[in-house]
Order: sequence, then C-alpha cells, then structure tokens
Amino acid sequence: MARLAGRRLLLAVPILLFVTFGVFAIAAASPFDPVKAYAGTAALGADAETLERLRENLGVDQPFTSRWWHWLTAALTGDLGQSSVLRQPVADVIGERLVWSSLLCAVAFVVALAAGTVLGVLAARRPGSALDRMITSVAYSLEAAPVFWLALLAVWLFALQLGVLPAGGLTDTASEQVTAHQVAGHLVLPAGVLAVSQLPWFTLYVRQGVGDALGEDPVRGARARGLSERTVLLGHALRSGLLPVLTLVGSRVPELITGALLVESVFSWPGIAAATVEAATAVDFPLLAALTTLATAAVLVGNLLADLLYGLFDPRVKFSDM
Repeated sequence: MARLAGRRLLLAVPILLFVTFGVFAIAAASPFDPVKAYAGTAALGADAETLERLRENLGVDQPFTSRWWHWLTAALTGDLGQSSVLRQPVADVIGERLVWSSLLCAVAFVVALAAGTVLGVLAARRPGSALDRMITSVAYSLEAAPVFWLALLAVWLFALQLGVLPAGGLTDTASEQVTAHQVAGHLVLPAGVLAVSQLPWFTLYVRQGVGDALGEDPVRGARARGLSERTVLLGHALRSGLLPVLTLVGSRVPELITGALLVESVFSWPGIAAATVEAATAVDFPLLAALTTLATAAVLVGNLLADLLYGLFDPRVKFSDM
C-alpha cells in the first residue's frame, strides 16, 4: 500500500507541473485584460503610459513562462502569491473559502452515498418490479438533469413557493455572526441539490453490483443454509455488491467539484466558486494556478483513495499489481 501511494505521489508531480503550466498558457491567451480588471472603471480614463506602468507592477508584461516559473518557485516555499483581483494573499483567499466548499462537498457526498446505497439495494432486491423500474427511471432522469437546473428548481420550490428553506447565503440577512444552526439551515438546499446530482451513479452502481451478487454461488449457498433474506441481502450480497462502488469514489470527484462550483454560484455559498470565476475573468494568474492545482490534487487523491479501498476490501486485488 505504501509503495502504491509512493508511486502515485511521484506520478502526481509531473501532472501538477503540466497543469499549472497549462493554466498560465491558457490565461495568457485569454481575451481578458488583467490590468483593466485590476484597475476597474479607473482604467477607462487612464492613459497608455499609466496602464503600461501598472502592467509592469503586476508582472503581466513578462512572458507567461517567466510568470509560471516565478510562481512555481515561490509556491514551493509556501508563497502562493498575491491575488490581484481580490487584493489579498492567495493562501488567505483559499483558506477563507475552502472550509465552506469542503463542508458542502463532504455532506453532499455522504448523503448521496447513503441514499444511493439504500435505493440501489431496494431496486436490486426484486429486479423488474414496479419499485425497481421507478427507482431506475428516476435515476436515469436525474443523471441527465443539469445541476444548475436542479439548483434553480430547488430555489423556486423550497424557497420561493413553500418558503421552508433559505434561498442562499451562509447565514440570515440580519445576522451579525455565524452560528451552527444558521449554517445547517442554509446548507440543506445546496448540499441536497449537489447530493441529488451525484445520487444516480451510486444508485445504479449499487443496484447492478447487488443484483449480480445475488446470483453468485456464495449468496445462493447462504440461502440454502436457511439464512433469512435480510441476512443474505445485507450480510452477503451488499458486501460484495459495494465493491464496484469504490471505483466511483475517485471518478466522481471531478464531477463533485464541478457541481459544487455551480451550486455555490446559484446559492451564493461562500466557497471557492466566486473566487474561481473572478480569477478566470480577471486573469488572476496566481489565484488561477493555486485553485487549479488544488482541484487537480483533489482528483488525484480521490483516485488513490478509490484504489486503496478496492485493494483493502477485495482480496482478489493485490497492491503489487496496481
């Protein structure tokens, strides 16, 4: 296991280098002007000499390769640079917002996994039944639904029509401090929408895995020994049927991050979505590179976690072969 983690760590280094280099290259080719984004409306009345001096102060007059190398060498020492659009250190920008994005993603992932497991088992218990057809139909429908559409629908229904949940934000409008009760209330809609967007894959994977396990010899042997259907289903079929779901842990991370960005934008959740949008439109090189590196690292960690879990729970898989 340690060797697998070490190999993946070594492989992550060139991937992260390539990703950060690509961010600087794409940002340099962007039609957005970082100088005008930094100056705002003041850039409309500024002369060319002033804009050029500002460009030099921001360092955007250099080739993107020089900017990338300067950022990379500084990042290795812990200095992620200064965000030109948010006017604060990049580390502070990420630190203030990452905790809320992590909370949103963690809650949504746990809810999607738990609900998907329950629905998948119910559907696999009697294949072809009315319940099975209903669950799979809803799962396929949700699989095709864009997450931003689900978010807008949830706002319209639960916040505007029923008025039972807040439409967005982290706390109530008149609140002067952040409390756990308010955060929990405002978390329900965004986390619920994000969980629903991930739910179909877990449901369908569990249904397929448990359905296949019910036809295997160990499960048939358990039934022949007179074990109850509940014990056969939960103690034997579910344990074997959940193995394919472990592969989703890594493959759903990119979708989870993308969905979280959209959900945060719709619900005004104070995560990294707003910072990502502002960094992209303002061509904020240090912030863009740091956020992209963070997302890439999350995907790599998710893939590693999926492989480690699969190797731990499936005796047929050896870490030396991975």
